[in-house]
Amino acid sequence: MIRVLLVDDQSVVRAGFRVILNLAEDIEVVGECGDGPTAVTLAARLRPDVICMDVRMPGGDGLSATRRILESSSEPPAILIVTTFDLDEYVFGALEAGASGFALKDTEPDELIDAVRRLARGYGLVDQAVTRRVMAEFARRRPAARPRPEALDLLTAREADIVRLLAQGMSNAEIGRALFIEASTVKSHLGRAMAKIGTRDRVQTVVWAYRNGVAEV
Repeated sequence: MIRVLLVDDQSVVRAGFRVILNLAEDIEVVGECGDGPTAVTLAARLRPDVICMDVRMPGGDGLSATRRILESSSEPPAILIVTTFDLDEYVFGALEAGASGFALKDTEPDELIDAVRRLARGYGLVDQAVTRRVMAEFARRRPAARPRPEALDLLTAREADIVRLLAQGMSNAEIGRALFIEASTVKSHLGRAMAKIGTRDRVQTVVWAYRNGVAEV
């Protein structure tokens, strides 16, 4: 069962998400709150697998909460940022703080359920339309650093190629077609690369690529 915590200052949004997620037999909403500090407390007590986190909340923003939650646990939950998609600095700050994906507040029910399931499995949402747009804007605002030899030394040439294409927003199937290999092979190489660089999902692997100059190698 996937345990989910809902964090949004609008009770109607939380109620709607709760109804949607409770329709899935493998998802359980274990708690909800309307501000960041309470989210930090509940995350520690309830130990959810996924947190649906609002960005702007009067009682404490989602950026600070995301950072505190991810820094305070050895096995942190995946955090799905729920946004109206105005691409403000809160969204990019949450990405840099460790968020694993993004969803619109008016997302379709099936898409929300799928997003929660993907994050729970550690996939992130790099190959979803919303997150692709976010990552494209992230790349524009945060130009890739110069390549760091010590970072590249962690990866094989094939792994570096796959991480670079992932940073361009490609799915496993698209990477496979670009490199003339099977999608399952891409998945295997990517899994090994993530283990080497210490990232837990695809989104944070993309952030690592930009920070270490691998995105444009």
